Amino acid sequence: MKMWSGRFREPLDSHFEEWQRSFPFDYKLLRYEIAASQAHAQALQAAGIITQSEFAQINAALEEINKSSGHVADFFHDPEAEDVHHFVEKKLVALIGETGKKLHSGRSRNEQIATDLRLFIRDTIDHLRSLLADLLDALLERAEEVKTSVMPAYTHLQRAEPVLTAHWLLAYFEMFWRDGERLLDCRERANECPLGSGAVAGATLPLDRELVSHALGFARPTANSMDATSDRDFAIEFVNTVSLLGIHLSRWAEEFILFATQEYGFITLPQAYSTGSSAMPQKQNPDSLELIRGKAARTFGNQVALLTAVKGLPLAYNKDLQELQEPLFEAASTAGHCLKIAAGFMRQVTFNRERMQSACESGFMNAMAAATYLARRGVPFRQAHEAVAQAVQKCIALECELEQLALHELHEFSPAFELDIYEHLKMQAVLACHDVPGGTAPHHVQQALKVAREKLATMQEAHGTHA
Repeated sequence: MKMWSGRFREPLDSHFEEWQRSFPFDYKLLRYEIAASQAHAQALQAAGIITQSEFAQINAALEEINKSSGHVADFFHDPEAEDVHHFVEKKLVALIGETGKKLHSGRSRNEQIATDLRLFIRDTIDHLRSLLADLLDALLERAEEVKTSVMPAYTHLQRAEPVLTAHWLLAYFEMFWRDGERLLDCRERANECPLGSGAVAGATLPLDRELVSHALGFARPTANSMDATSDRDFAIEFVNTVSLLGIHLSRWAEEFILFATQEYGFITLPQAYSTGSSAMPQKQNPDSLELIRGKAARTFGNQVALLTAVKGLPLAYNKDLQELQEPLFEAASTAGHCLKIAAGFMRQVTFNRERMQSACESGFMNAMAAATYLARRGVPFRQAHEAVAQAVQKCIALECELEQLALHELHEFSPAFELDIYEHLKMQAVLACHDVPGGTAPHHVQQALKVAREKLATMQEAHGTHA
C-alpha cells in the first residue's frame, strides 16, 4: 500500500508506477533515513504523541533495520517500495505492527528527503576532506623529497622561467587546499535541520525542533518551512564545489600527462596506474590520469543538471527535485574515486630530475634575471627588457645561450652589464632573484613547505588522520 493511497480509487499505470519510483537509487540514503526517523521518534515521545514503550519499540526496530541492511542478502529487494521512506515504514510495520505506523505522525516525506540529503552531504564532505588530506600529504611528501630540484615553469605552454619542483607541486597544494576549505564552508551552510517543517507550512504537532536538530548533530533547525522543503541550494553548492575540485584534478592530470610524454620526459608513469595497448606492445598509457580528466566532465554535467532542474520551480516541493539525487550521488562518488587515484598516483610517480634541470639550461630561461640585473642598476625596465631581447636575438643567430656571450658582446646592448652578470645568470641566482613571499626563491619555498605542513596537520587532526 502506498503512503498516500487513501485519496485514490484507481491504480497507477504500471509503467508510470515503476518509472516514478526513487527507491532504486535513494536506498543509498537508508542510514540517514534511519537516523532522522530515530530523532523524529524522540520528538514524538517528548511531545506525548507516542509512549516511552512505543518509542523503545520503534527505536529498536529501526536499529534492527539498519543493522540488517549490511548483512541480509537481497535486503533491498522490494519492487513495491516507492522510496526509501516507504521502504523503512514497510520494514518497521513488518517488525512491530501498527505501532510502526505512528512514526509518520507530524512529518512529511518532503522534510524527510531534505533532511536525508543534508545528512548525506555532510558525511560526504567529511569523507572527501579526509581523502583530500591524503592527496595533500602525498603532494607535500614529494615536494619535500624534490625540494632542491628545478624544472621549467610555463606560460602559454612555452618555457618561461625555472622554478623549484617543490614550488610547482605547492601550486597544486594550494588549489586542493582551497577546495577543502570550500567543502568546509559548504558543510556549514548545509548543516541545518529541516525536520519539523512538515510538508510545506510546518509540523502540525508541537515537536521540539531543537531536540531533533541536536540529536542529528545539526547546528540549528532551518528557519523557514517552505524554504527547507523546497530548495536544494545546499546540494547545488556541494556539486559546484566538487566541480571546481574536478577542474583542479583535471588540470593536475593534464600536466602530468604532458610531462610523461617522450617530448617532455619529466616524469615516469607508475605502472600501477597505467595500462598498455592491445595493438602496440611498447605503450604505457596514463589511463588513470585520462580518466580523472574525463570524470571532471561528468561532474560538470551533474552540476548543470542540478541547476537546470531547480531554476524554474515555484515554491514549495515539486517532484522535479527527485531528479537531483542521482547527479548528486554520482558527483560525490566520482570525486571520491578521483581523489583516491590521484593520491596513489602521486606517491608512486617518478620525477626525472636530470631531464627537468636540463630543460632549464637552454632556451634563455635566465632572460628575466638578466633584465632584472639591469633594472637594479638603474636602467628603466622597458629599456632593460629591450636590451636583453636584442641579446637573445644575437644568441639565436650564434646558437648560444646568454651566459655564453662575452662581456663586450653584452655591452652592444647595454653598458650597464658588468662581469658579475655571469653570476646572476646561474641557476641558483635566477631562482634566488624571486625573493618575495610566494616566489620560488629557495628559502621562501622552504617556508612555504613548513606552512603547508602546518595547515595540513590541522586538517589531518580534524579527520583523525596522520602522515
